[in-house]
Amino acid sequence: KMALLRDKNTPTKTFKELVHEITLFLAYEVTKDLPTATTTVETPLESFETTVMAGKKPVILPILRAGIGMVEGFLQLMPAARVGHIGLY
Repeated sequence: KMALLRDKNTPTKTFKELVHEITLFLAYEVTKDLPTATTTVETPLESFETTVMAGKKPVILPILRAGIGMVEGFLQLMPAARVGHIGLY
């Protein structure tokens, strides 16, 4: 995937798809050690114990230009996350 991503002959559509796929792998690895908590949810049949992220809602803060293309991959894994931007002059 990285070789195709870096190839100057890779079409734009393929490039964007590769960035998305690579971001999913990266997001999974980055979030695997975040603190978690156990909670109970009610299903149509019975209650169910599950694990959720503990603490405050996560913020995705892309480093401008290259990071913007990775936001959607992170949001797919963490749809409730907020997205922030830092502007520097």
